[in-house]
Amino acid sequence: MSAVAVFDVAIDRAAAGVPAAFTARHASGGMLRFDPAAWCRDAIAGDAALLDRCTGPTLDVGCGPGRLTGALAGLGRPALGIDISATAVRLTRRRGAAALQRDVFDPVPGTGRWRHLLLADGNIGIGGNPHQLLHRCGQLLTAAGHLHVEVAPPGTPAWSGVATVQTPDGGGKPLRWACVPLDDLAALAAATTMRILETWTEAGRWFATLTTR
Repeated sequence: MSAVAVFDVAIDRAAAGVPAAFTARHASGGMLRFDPAAWCRDAIAGDAALLDRCTGPTLDVGCGPGRLTGALAGLGRPALGIDISATAVRLTRRRGAAALQRDVFDPVPGTGRWRHLLLADGNIGIGGNPHQLLHRCGQLLTAAGHLHVEVAPPGTPAWSGVATVQTPDGGGKPLRWACVPLDDLAALAAATTMRILETWTEAGRWFATLTTR
């Protein structure tokens, strides 16, 4: 089963009310738990402050079933969700929001013109190379645009590369992902010509806003 299939199946199960949580474990011992049931909710604690910062056209990278993209659309703010999962895109559109099945590293509409980008729910891990991902986000943003990212709590061990996925149906599936704690973000941003504007925490979640200038 490919990484795309893992997310398709997990989101489908969660949307149907079936337990679908899965884990990704790195060779270093680091582990992340994914909870698609939370992604399928209308909101989770900490979302509001994140959405408040998206004051202009927003690209939600790895939008999942559209919790945040749908919320922005409901607020009347222009937003587009992209995700590799066809199921995620279908569910986002069901919420009345715009979404495309697209890898962030593929051609994306509005490249260089997005005012805001979202990397929520651990999506700074997409692709297993945070440096490459932040560089790509800088390409997608307008000059002085804002990247709003959710990171791991301070003190969490960082890791990147290929992790092994364990799902309710079994394990052993490879997934390129990364875990980036708040402690590592400033150096990562500097290496990609970005800088941190602010950080905040709410409901056990940790966030930062970066700018391209």
